[in-house]
Amino acid sequence: MTRRGALRILVSGAGVAGPVLAYWLTRHGFSVTVVERAPTARKTGGHAVDLFRPAMNISEKMGVLPRIEARATGTHRMTVHRESARRPVRVDLSKIFSATSDRHVEIMRDDLIEIYYDAARDDVEYVFGDSITAISPDGEVRFENAAPRRFDLVVGADGLHSNVRRLAFGDESRFSAFIGAYFGVLSLPNVSGLDGELLMHVGVGRTAGMYGTRHLGDARALFLFRSERELAYHHQDVPRQKELLRNAFDGMHPDVDCWLNELDRTPAFYFDSITQLRMDTWSQGRVTLVGDAGYCPGPAVGGSTSLAVVGAYVLAGELARAGGDHERAFPAYERAMAEHVRGSRSAALSAAKTLIPTSRLGVQGLAQGARLISALPAGPSRALLRLTTKTARLHNSMAIDDYPPSPTT
Repeated sequence: MTRRGALRILVSGAGVAGPVLAYWLTRHGFSVTVVERAPTARKTGGHAVDLFRPAMNISEKMGVLPRIEARATGTHRMTVHRESARRPVRVDLSKIFSATSDRHVEIMRDDLIEIYYDAARDDVEYVFGDSITAISPDGEVRFENAAPRRFDLVVGADGLHSNVRRLAFGDESRFSAFIGAYFGVLSLPNVSGLDGELLMHVGVGRTAGMYGTRHLGDARALFLFRSERELAYHHQDVPRQKELLRNAFDGMHPDVDCWLNELDRTPAFYFDSITQLRMDTWSQGRVTLVGDAGYCPGPAVGGSTSLAVVGAYVLAGELARAGGDHERAFPAYERAMAEHVRGSRSAALSAAKTLIPTSRLGVQGLAQGARLISALPAGPSRALLRLTTKTARLHNSMAIDDYPPSPTT
């Protein structure tokens, strides 16, 4: 839907932040185009992500919360095997989730992207199979395939390895901070028949898990491992990434070996460093960044999905509040998000230490701590989690302004 005289905004990226931003921008009366490098709406296998209370509230305002809840993974129990330990530890995840947040859902990332994409696709121009190659100070944008076009504003919602950020701010290495770990996910047959269960193997410096979901015919295996130095590979070199993953988990457990055997057959694979982006500002002239493109706290450990949803909502709201004046809106957006971003970075560092233990004592503590929390009544377990995890405090206290849609839309 194009509105006569509306501010023309180009959003790069159709993951989580891009479609949420597009939805709210159109509701505030702006004209939105989303460009996405992939040939269609992303469907890459994905992994489970968490939405906490603020993102759930925003999703409810969008009218998509019932679909999100219907696609919840349903994971409610966990079995933890510790390297060199004879007996597994069994954990009630539903109690931990309820203690961590009073409003929370776990959902596959691809399902979430599809839901957010559907919410605004009739009101937004989507351009798939293309990418931005240049952005001029006056708003002219050049593409790999399409003819140049002029926009009033450009937003990078294109993830940790953002193309827009590179064009507007420079090389990624200037802003990235490796926090000493790597993360991988692959799709594989659910031969164990897992339904609502997360099977974990935890050792010093490495953690692997497998889970199935209610509505998928396959399963996901996830891998987290520590590395004192950054490993040599390109983020598009999949064979090298698979080699690194095999090396990191070699000999951990027969279960893990079976999961790794699927690497050559998996239809979907993801691998990346757990890296934080640390930028003094996310805006440059007519360009700004949202979600992982601007302030990734670290994949898998920092609540980046909820942070992206909140950031998209706040950016659209501040642009509306400023009447489209980006010179007022962008600084206001950054001020509103600054505390949330700092908190997510800190929480990610803490979560990485917990999820990938550095010692045998840490392995024991992770398993026994989870069992203790799941065994306690809801009140004490919630209090214990608030004392021991920064993530719980952060996501339950993240306050955001209300930005009512324009009455003319």
